[in-house]
Amino acid sequence: MLIIFQTAAIILGYILDLIIGDPRGWPHIVIGFGRAISFFEKIFYKMKNKRLGGTLLWLCVIITCAGIPSLLLGISWRVSPWAYLAMDSLICWQLLAVKSLRVESLRVYDELEHGTLESSRQAVHMIVGRDPDALDRTGIIKAAVETVAENTSDGVAAPLFYMFIGGAAGGCLYKAVNTMDSMIGYNNSRYHDFGRAAARMDDVFNYLPSRLCALFMILSSRLRGFDAANARRIWKRDRRKHASPNAAQTESVMAGALDVQLAGDAVYSGRVVKKPFIGDDIRPIGTGDILASHKILNTTAFLMFSAGILLRIGFILLAVM
Repeated sequence: MLIIFQTAAIILGYILDLIIGDPRGWPHIVIGFGRAISFFEKIFYKMKNKRLGGTLLWLCVIITCAGIPSLLLGISWRVSPWAYLAMDSLICWQLLAVKSLRVESLRVYDELEHGTLESSRQAVHMIVGRDPDALDRTGIIKAAVETVAENTSDGVAAPLFYMFIGGAAGGCLYKAVNTMDSMIGYNNSRYHDFGRAAARMDDVFNYLPSRLCALFMILSSRLRGFDAANARRIWKRDRRKHASPNAAQTESVMAGALDVQLAGDAVYSGRVVKKPFIGDDIRPIGTGDILASHKILNTTAFLMFSAGILLRIGFILLAVM
């Protein structure tokens, strides 16, 4: 019975995300995760052994951010399966980012088409961590496309993967891990040791979802009429061209599907970070590639969602036979 309501909640959460997205100003569970991380950072960063402190932070955040939703879901199940469905659906909705990813990158497109270079830089600064002042028009477009590519995995495929395994609680576990990496998983003077556990565990949790997402993106590029053969070729060649073992999985597919070159050197906090190029410079990248990346995002999300639902339905049928 529980798996039926869990599956229904994933379906409702996915639909709500497509329709509503993340309305500005609404309470959001991932913001709560961020506050928990900041709270535990104040406690554990004081430790002399930064690596141990970061590990203890990781454990406390996981217990808090996965444990509390699990407890609330358990209580709601005891109250009523319908109360459970409502809470589970709400959490699943907030863990997904199909519409918000599309909306935020579309703002970059709109500013590039109708605004100024400065307004375009401000728009892209909302979705990337690199210095916007160092970006020219081409750099802004590349940053937006790369963000869509990477977050097709981090913001859509991976949450779905863990929701299909463990429902909303599984999704919360993943988003807590991923949010820790985005907040403290940096190789700089403050977080080199303290953020090591967060960065390494994010690599572990994203290992399978990023590769599944890349395969679904290759299929999506074929279905949407992009260069699927080149997407597969570039993925096989460039999927390891990143400091993270996972980030280039989806960026390489996107670069190949669109016949453009992504990545390369970037500026963070005034410091140039040397990065290899991903993809071949077959044609110049343009603003239309942001819209093209949305087509691959939407189709990949639908394919992965459909595959997961079919698997869950199969398990349900096996359970009742």
